[in-house]
Amino acid sequence: MTKAIKLLTALPPPQRGKLMSLAREVSFPEDTRIFEAGGTADRFWVIRSGAVSLDQRVSSLQRVTVASLGAGDLLGWSWLFPPFEWDFGAEAFSQVRADEFEAAAVLRLCEEEPELGMTLVRNIAEILAYRLEMTRGKLMEQYRQHRRSVL
Repeated sequence: MTKAIKLLTALPPPQRGKLMSLAREVSFPEDTRIFEAGGTADRFWVIRSGAVSLDQRVSSLQRVTVASLGAGDLLGWSWLFPPFEWDFGAEAFSQVRADEFEAAAVLRLCEEEPELGMTLVRNIAEILAYRLEMTRGKLMEQYRQHRRSVL
């Protein structure tokens, strides 16, 4: 299994500095809904401290946690792809501090600095591949447990 990368530390220092010039620090109290699946994805965050749960609604009353994110992790990638809507929901599991980036400003920077844009997209793709691999592993484990309980 590949190792999870951290978006900001994966960027070379000059590119990181340009991206960070667009950041603003935000915080979310524990139990705050940060975004809901289907909402407009017009920003993303890099978590400084705290924990965030990514979840998927499985019924009107139940959500299932699909990932837990912490310091250094990227929160939100749907801003990169049409229709620019969140695929999951996110909730602060504890007090969270994060750097927030407006998607439009980051996309403009990527157009102005194609090398930075390519590096950023490659790093986000690597993060997504890692998360997909982790999700696949969790699903396989759940399947094995379910199969054992049925047999």
